[in-house]
Amino acid sequence: MSITPAGLSSAVVTVNGAMGEMEQALNAADARLGDGDTGTMLARLFAGLAKTDLSQTADVGAAFSALARAAAVSTGSSLGTLVATALMTLGRETKGRVAVDADEFATLLAAALDAMMSRGKASLGDKTVLDSIDAIVRRVSEEPTLPAAADAAMSALETFRSRPNRVGRARMFGDATIGVDDPGMLAVAKIAEALAKDQTADD
Repeated sequence: MSITPAGLSSAVVTVNGAMGEMEQALNAADARLGDGDTGTMLARLFAGLAKTDLSQTADVGAAFSALARAAAVSTGSSLGTLVATALMTLGRETKGRVAVDADEFATLLAAALDAMMSRGKASLGDKTVLDSIDAIVRRVSEEPTLPAAADAAMSALETFRSRPNRVGRARMFGDATIGVDDPGMLAVAKIAEALAKDQTADD
């Protein structure tokens, strides 16, 4: 398996198609800790990504950069900004490449994670999407597949469910966040699951 512009386009279309089922579940999770709009925001973001035409580029970095620009204009939310930051970093790291091997997933995601931590001013252990990405990085460094990434994201969600949120609006709820899924971590788990299922269906 490798990353190509065509594969990226297919992936965002897959997630956009899955957002119909995810949106309300993510909004409900966010309603317990915030504005209740994480699902709506991500639906808008992935709709913007899915409309991005990547057919005229063979450069993986250019494709990631085009998606980063689309993400940036689709939403001004903190989570959307982190997604755009990650895509921008991946674009910079893969500039000039026609394909990226799966063995490079962990290194690329680690670079995106560093950029997201710098931009979001959150730390590992705060119970955010960063913890999900960190779990995926560690897992795909050993097994660079989408099912492994999905398993890691779900494991992180389950591990952090029993911990309090320590950053953002959710931190104001304190111990009331124990036993509650962070909506961003839930989103990563559901997105990774959708991508893994799509790949399995194609095999």
